Amino acid sequence: MWQWLREGRELVFAFLGAVVLFLYGIVPTFQPSYFHRIYATYGGIFVVMSLLWGWVFDKIPPDIYDLIGSLIILIGVTIIYYWPRKEEAE
Repeated sequence: MWQWLREGRELVFAFLGAVVLFLYGIVPTFQPSYFHRIYATYGGIFVVMSLLWGWVFDKIPPDIYDLIGSLIILIGVTIIYYWPRKEEAE
């Protein structure tokens, strides 16, 4: 969507962006965990994917602070999603 709206790219970018956004909203519903953990996880993944998108498609490489921040986010996401809890062990 960004490429189409902000950069004046072809209409195909709008359609591809719409499909990606649709899937981003639908895929979490198929996950076997609680809503808040799923969306916290997807939020972290979204941050990392945004930086990768900028690097690959916009040719803006992440700097050291982007990389450190992404690593911190992925560690947090891993803790949120995979940390064992009593209510899920029963």
